[in-house]
Amino acid sequence: MKKNDPKQNKNQEQVEEVKSPLEEIIREGARKLLQSAIEREIADYMESINVTGGRRNVVRNGFAPERSILTGIGPISIKQPRIRDRRQDKESFTSSILPRYLRRVPSLDNLIPVLYLKGVSTGDFTGALSAILGDNVKGLSANTVVRLKRQWEDEYRQWTKRSLENRRYVYFRADGINFNVRLEDPENKKQCMLIIIGAGEDGTKELVGILDGYRESKLSWMELLSDLKERGIATGPDLAIGDGGLGFWAALREVYPDAKEQRCRVHKTANILDKMPKGTQPRAKERIHDIYRADTRQQALVAMNSFVSLYGKKFPGACECLTKDTDVLLAFYDFPAEHWIHIRSTNVIESTFATVRLRTDKTRGCGTRLATLTMVFKLAREARKTWKRLKGYRLIPRVLEGDIFIDGESPKEEERVA
Repeated sequence: MKKNDPKQNKNQEQVEEVKSPLEEIIREGARKLLQSAIEREIADYMESINVTGGRRNVVRNGFAPERSILTGIGPISIKQPRIRDRRQDKESFTSSILPRYLRRVPSLDNLIPVLYLKGVSTGDFTGALSAILGDNVKGLSANTVVRLKRQWEDEYRQWTKRSLENRRYVYFRADGINFNVRLEDPENKKQCMLIIIGAGEDGTKELVGILDGYRESKLSWMELLSDLKERGIATGPDLAIGDGGLGFWAALREVYPDAKEQRCRVHKTANILDKMPKGTQPRAKERIHDIYRADTRQQALVAMNSFVSLYGKKFPGACECLTKDTDVLLAFYDFPAEHWIHIRSTNVIESTFATVRLRTDKTRGCGTRLATLTMVFKLAREARKTWKRLKGYRLIPRVLEGDIFIDGESPKEEERVA
């Protein structure tokens, strides 16, 4: 006799514990509503068919075998009505509410990548989902996850070949994210994912490009940017935001030479503080923030000079790190003030892909480079649902048209008001 699996028994106990009368009432109510809806759909279809010679062309013919639909509130059992079509040119009726082979609601497919990216391994999916959805999770087994991963890979390949003809982006955020990847080439241990998130003409943010590169070299960034240009982005962004990695900026100047540059304040702050003792860092950080919080470029320069006057003698390296990039640190002042909160850092990339790092740390690597690229792609596609449109997005056409902004304000706007 086969022994009971302790893990399976534990999962079953967890499922039994979460069941309650309230959940049963909700589930039964949902079942009745769904059953009523598909009954109504069949009735409406039958009424739409003409009656010939006093005889109905389409009649009810009992029910199909009962089947269980997996939903967010657990499995729901449904009997789908069947019909008999007496016409010579018979039509095949397909329910728009309950398609023939549907076994789970589509929203559950979004739950799988979230759990996977959070670090749940494919072998543990059944147990994890049983605690959430009930004990009927056969349609969400480890094999299902493997099939979905293959589907995601196909989606990623198609996405990398999509046309970008006539696309315009007002801003690019670029960064290189390092992951723990089990590479095909064990000697190449400096792999990182090069990521670009753009803000379009309507202010929405979207994932524009992903590429696995060697460190953040110019050659790797050239490959990514050149691919975007070849697929249709003829005109580059008005402003590109990134850290001080020389590879990206060198490639940008060759592919899109007209794009202005803005250094990420988060990366720059970290680089400056790294050259100072820990005891000094909290107050120094506040003074750096004063630079970025200034209302005008002139006020920012005053705050920067104040920082240098205070720390220049003791920490010349930190001050040099700050002042060498003055122009590109303050480039945001040439753009609408409503956009400043979006264009001073690349945090949207760091926060989005922190989840991928979490998973690779838990699983000690996330497989091949294609698996990592696919994971980054799927996570971004899910995360974009929470990305907010740029504040002041109505000003974007004016930026694209070349309007001048001084300290976040447009002289044209002031003339119009006057």
